Amino acid sequence: MRKLAAGNWKMNGTGPAIAEAEALIAAHPSAPCDILICPPATLLSRLSAAAQGSALLTGGQDCHTAASGAHTGDISAQMLKEAGASYVILGHSERRADHGETSALVAAKTRAAWENGLIAVVCVGETGAERDAGRTLDVIASQLQDSLPDGLSGANTVIAYEPVWAIGTGRIPTLEQIAEVHDFMSKTLSARFGDASGGLRLLYGGSVKPSNAAEIFAIPNLHGALVGGASLKASEFGAIVAALSAS
Repeated sequence: MRKLAAGNWKMNGTGPAIAEAEALIAAHPSAPCDILICPPATLLSRLSAAAQGSALLTGGQDCHTAASGAHTGDISAQMLKEAGASYVILGHSERRADHGETSALVAAKTRAAWENGLIAVVCVGETGAERDAGRTLDVIASQLQDSLPDGLSGANTVIAYEPVWAIGTGRIPTLEQIAEVHDFMSKTLSARFGDASGGLRLLYGGSVKPSNAAEIFAIPNLHGALVGGASLKASEFGAIVAALSAS
């Protein structure tokens, strides 16, 4: 199993940001782990062209369930694929919160991604209130059950655990808390999908940075990270890639 360092640029970056990706490519012409950047849709085609022939993979940050139609402002999985993407992030907590996305909708988007040859990075995670109420594992179980269609495999899906209260806040769960959730996800997915879940990569996301990457990557059943702000700078994301490569 190749581990995965995935960068989510969110709504950040215009043309000059491509230079950061090019610096990352130059610093890591090859790596024992997969390296992914999911830029804004406006940069996807240009970043994919810049990454051609390199170790860098590209992806989208969302897709619609439909292949085409009257969906102003949306983008289809087929469009992402044509722009050079091989992955797409789905069900990120910011989409669930800001756009009211349900787990059922995430499952439909995941099917659309699969149908167009994209690997779905499906995000799950609890809010601070849910964590404080002791409901973390119940929330994760429900999101895994409802966000993942039948047919999942390690070849078409990645799962990212992102505690909502840790995203962009600088707050980080303890290593024991992260380990508990990743162990729970591994067992839950194995029980439902059997051997198909054997190659499934489980990422952690939420204020991952060079200073804490190595200790996070030492956690069992954890195969990489979904990185936000730190992925915008080649020096920071490169250090995280190096830590994952050494883990």
